[in-house]
Amino acid sequence: MNRYPQVTVDLKKLLHNVKEVVALGKASQVEITGIIKGFTGIPEASLMFQKGGCTMVGSSRLEQLERAKEIGVTIPLMLIRIPMLSEIEEAVKVADSSLNSEREVLEALNKEAGKQGKNHGVILMADLGDLREGFWDKEELINTASYVENNLKNLTLLGIGTNVGCYGSVAATPSKLQELVDLKDDVEKEIGRPLKIVSGGATSSIPRLMENNMPEGINNIRVGEGIILAKDLRDLYGYDMSFMYQDVFTLKAEVIEIKTKPSYPQGEIMFDAFGNKPEYVDIGVRKRGLLAMGKVDYGYLENIYPRMKGVKVLGASSDHTIIDIEDVEEDIKIGDILEFDLSYASIVFVTNCENVRIVIKE
Repeated sequence: MNRYPQVTVDLKKLLHNVKEVVALGKASQVEITGIIKGFTGIPEASLMFQKGGCTMVGSSRLEQLERAKEIGVTIPLMLIRIPMLSEIEEAVKVADSSLNSEREVLEALNKEAGKQGKNHGVILMADLGDLREGFWDKEELINTASYVENNLKNLTLLGIGTNVGCYGSVAATPSKLQELVDLKDDVEKEIGRPLKIVSGGATSSIPRLMENNMPEGINNIRVGEGIILAKDLRDLYGYDMSFMYQDVFTLKAEVIEIKTKPSYPQGEIMFDAFGNKPEYVDIGVRKRGLLAMGKVDYGYLENIYPRMKGVKVLGASSDHTIIDIEDVEEDIKIGDILEFDLSYASIVFVTNCENVRIVIKE
């Protein structure tokens, strides 16, 4: 028996998207680390990243990497958030490598890797101006690279990386990414050997592949949204992404009420369930529908997009979504299922919510 709300995941479309991004990377000699945190590491979906040609699978959550391993992902697993000291044991056990910027954490990883009889790979992160994680002082990064190389025998310095766009909205321009290449040259000079990985950002770096102007020396990027949706590249950056599917994920919700009501609340306007004081526009009496899903399921109503022509999302409370269906040509009935496209943000919510059923379409 179907239960709603639910989100369906089309594995064939996801696999297609993975292959397309991997092909883009190959043309510039850039390998793709597939990031699975955007859909909460759904195991069946995670496997598509390996099938599609990604050389690594990454997440900020160790439990997602563990589930990927359990379903049969055999390519190296990367922890893409700096390990917490409280999770060092699990990090070494589950992940083959991790992104790092703190010597104390590196010391703890080295000690734990020794206990487990393992060698753990590390990528040192450089902050090039986005102001999230990474060494700001480049000399500190170079010295830390030398320290890992010469003193931490249970760690392998795989390379260096950076993040751009996720916090400070800094663009992954060729000149910005060239800074990482220059830093790579300095690190290699210090340790006396080439680095295996130079990871030049995430989805926001895909334009460098599409324009064939990725600086020589960058050989890896970490891609999540650009594979599972490619919506940001289309809507924010203006790229033609028609060769990719934007409907890998579909949110479905059931209609539980249809009434004709005023469009403006009747009475003194105070605060909604979330402490906000919304503004309403009086457009007269309209036919409205009520859906059995709300903000606790998908986060923000502006991040869900009705597929049926004429349906407008008016608002939501915790467990209800109000839609305007006055201009819909089709006859919507109680019990009908309406479909919605999603954004990266709403995919994170719906796949994290235990009230939303996940359905795999193979």
